[in-house]
Amino acid sequence: MIHPRTILKAYDLRAGKRRGQNFLTQPATAEAIAASAGLSPDDIVAEIGAGLGALTLPLSRRAKRVLAVEVDRGVYRALLEVLASEGVDNVQPILADALALDWPALAAEAGGSLKVVGNLPYAISSPLLFGMLRQRALWTGATLMLQQELTRRLASGPGSKDYGRLSVLMQTWCEISAGLEVGQDQFFPRPGVVSQVVHLTPLAQPRVLFTDAEAEAWFSRVVKAAFGQRRKTLANSLAGGLGLERPLVAGALERAGIDPQRRAETLEVGEFAAAADSLAEAMAQGKGN
Repeated sequence: MIHPRTILKAYDLRAGKRRGQNFLTQPATAEAIAASAGLSPDDIVAEIGAGLGALTLPLSRRAKRVLAVEVDRGVYRALLEVLASEGVDNVQPILADALALDWPALAAEAGGSLKVVGNLPYAISSPLLFGMLRQRALWTGATLMLQQELTRRLASGPGSKDYGRLSVLMQTWCEISAGLEVGQDQFFPRPGVVSQVVHLTPLAQPRVLFTDAEAEAWFSRVVKAAFGQRRKTLANSLAGGLGLERPLVAGALERAGIDPQRRAETLEVGEFAAAADSLAEAMAQGKGN
């Protein structure tokens, strides 16, 4: 692997702080991450943040095809040259913003479901994960390198300061497993944080059974409102976030067996589901009166 500094200099490029560009420098680490994705020769991989090809190349040796997404035009141009110099013919570079990615079109291009792999820029990690959750029917597994703090948030449980909206929603629909830690010295430029790989696998059945898409959307909205003002009591944060009267919210929580004075970070996934159901029922009764 040619050092990213050398490639960037050759193309008169600089790693952009705004986009959080930190390029992996260690071939052994890239190989380990690609190997941990558990790919088969029939898999189609969507690689988010292909960069200069550090992960793209080992992925190409394990998968049938790699759809390598890169947003930076200069880096994309360099990536094309890297792939050409290596004689790689099963990688399709795609110049696109991962946050605006047309996942259905990508899956159609692949002819089926995708495996997702990527070294995600820290600034887009959370919104990208929320977007992937919405498109979870189109991918069967994801191996992502994230800021270690975010990996902890994904896997944390009730009572932890790391537990939040992303924890609840990701755990509702996915199995989460922490993987390889990657130190700051393995990137150029050197980032200010430690990175860690996380593996996400959509569950065959979510941990909450929803009656329809509307119920799913309501559950997600309730979770978002609950953590919107996490220092407040659950009754206050839900009333404010959902635009409801506090007595209605408190009564719905009590009927669900949840103390309205609790805070969002103390609730388990199933309790959020019970709260959402009870609130929906209370609102329906209120409209009927």
